[in-house]
Amino acid sequence: MPKSQLISAIDIGTTKITTVIASLSLDQEKINVIGVSNQPAQGIRKSQIVDIDEAIESITQSVEAAERMAGYSISSALVSIAGIHIESLNSKGVVAVADSEGEIDDQDVARVIEAARAVSLPSSREVLHVIARDFKVDSQEGVKDPVGMSGVRLEAEAHLVSGSSTAMRNISKCIAEIGIEVDSLVFTGLASAQAVLTSTEKELGVILIDLGGGSASIALFIDGALSYSSVLPVGAKNITNDLAIGLRVSLESAEKIKIALSKVPAGEGEATDELDVKGLILNEEVGKLSRKTLVEGIIRPRLNEIFTLVGEEIKKSGFGGATPAGVVITGGGALTVGLASSCKRCLSLPVRIGYPKGLSGLVDEIKSPAFAAAWGLIEYGLKNAKGVKSGSSFKKMSNLIGKIPLKGFFDKGVKLIKSFLP
Repeated sequence: MPKSQLISAIDIGTTKITTVIASLSLDQEKINVIGVSNQPAQGIRKSQIVDIDEAIESITQSVEAAERMAGYSISSALVSIAGIHIESLNSKGVVAVADSEGEIDDQDVARVIEAARAVSLPSSREVLHVIARDFKVDSQEGVKDPVGMSGVRLEAEAHLVSGSSTAMRNISKCIAEIGIEVDSLVFTGLASAQAVLTSTEKELGVILIDLGGGSASIALFIDGALSYSSVLPVGAKNITNDLAIGLRVSLESAEKIKIALSKVPAGEGEATDELDVKGLILNEEVGKLSRKTLVEGIIRPRLNEIFTLVGEEIKKSGFGGATPAGVVITGGGALTVGLASSCKRCLSLPVRIGYPKGLSGLVDEIKSPAFAAAWGLIEYGLKNAKGVKSGSSFKKMSNLIGKIPLKGFFDKGVKLIKSFLP
């Protein structure tokens, strides 16, 4: 019996690729992060891969840095997926209980969920998740776990999250190219929910918004279960673009200004309205910048637009009045200045910023909302028993040798020898 088990996760975002390697101690039942890396993303736009080679290069850099820190070479990982191709629907399944005495077992539950999964989808789409929302045993509704109960007829209501087959294959291909197997593709909104939501919030009804660089993943939880999933093609990068256009500066400078504004605690900037840009090392010469002008004139209108779109999506879901726990915002864009007040005004719901929790070890780098999805992938893997490997299966050298492109080296060697021949 191994003393520890290992699990790894790769969060593929529009602006960054995060790799986390964690160890699960069987003695203490603690999840320790032993390797973490965060690298800028290339070849990805609005959470979808647009350049395979650039994406592979970014993922490789992130994975290798995390492997060096952990001292292990990973063979498989859980991987996040987002993008506007993500859609969801709720369906029902009905089966007769197999046991002649009417006792429901795990096989009955598996059959009824499979029956709920049997929906007609276009050939270009694949089911990503099938999540049981509710069960009904004969005439008794609201059953959370029917195993062991007596009944003749078992019904299930399930939430299906589907995605584009092409987008899913592209991500799997990028991961496979660097010698890593995909344990499971996980919707970013569902992963982030594992890291930042409490069971009470899920039970009451809550809206999770993972505001990334190029997209916003939305997940609605009603009565403790995921009930609606969606992705909007807007993110924190839109705010950076607005600042770049408004101030006539580069995107790099606009990003630095946005981060500087977001770092000022509430009330501190009221004494002086001028933003100190001397320490930001900008590429361009900018004059005096007014905090109020930047926040009220550029950032807030874009935030209002984003949350208006979120409000329309919630209305479309049909669960508008069923979320008294309010809104939890996470992701890199969650730290944008004025975000909480703008969301509260647009959606008329209580708002909090979701910080990931539940892991220990080398977590100082990833204690930010920006890493909620990567954190949540580890939690999801443990909860669903996916991607957990014994420590002995993570052989450092054997996997590294497998990743070396021997054919490429051999071809280059032959060409070199031929170049010296007359």
